[in-house]
Amino acid sequence: MSLPNQLSILRILLAPLFLFLFLSEDQLYKELSIVVFLLAVFTDWYDGWHARKFGLVSKLGIFIDPLADKILTSAAFIGFYFMGFMPIWMVLITVVRDLIITILRSYHEIKGITMKTSFIAKTKTFIQMTYIFSIVLLIGIQTYSENIEVKNSINDFLFSNVNYLLMLLVTLLTLITGITYFFEKNNAVNSLNEIS
Repeated sequence: MSLPNQLSILRILLAPLFLFLFLSEDQLYKELSIVVFLLAVFTDWYDGWHARKFGLVSKLGIFIDPLADKILTSAAFIGFYFMGFMPIWMVLITVVRDLIITILRSYHEIKGITMKTSFIAKTKTFIQMTYIFSIVLLIGIQTYSENIEVKNSINDFLFSNVNYLLMLLVTLLTLITGITYFFEKNNAVNSLNEIS
């Protein structure tokens, strides 16, 4: 198995570890969750760079890399829900959408139809990761800081209308990319039928 695929599997394994540490009441565990998340994000960047640089793009990689991203983002959103500032319906839209797309991708791979990740899907993943990274970073600062004003300011932001609108934007983008996938899938199937 190539290094990029190994890193994708590592990212899948890091996701539940991150969630466990992130939701822990233990100060050290919560601090470690930030490190685990940063490591997972690094593997996401590095496996893509490594695969392109050394020509190690494979069908398994095309499937497992976005799957690892989805598992990591889902873990983060579930963590945000349990922390009380992300509504359950937003979490469900994201997790269910990702589950459906993953199942469909697997089915199409079996049928010999490779669905490459579209630009808009990559943009969605980037925005998701940027948002999640920012929130995890803020919670990390809140965890490390001994300044009560800083802690309160971050807490106020997490439960603010601004953060709600940001979460709504990410959720809607996730939903839209899920819908566009079906159109892309139909086009790919039609093209394959024409060739056949």
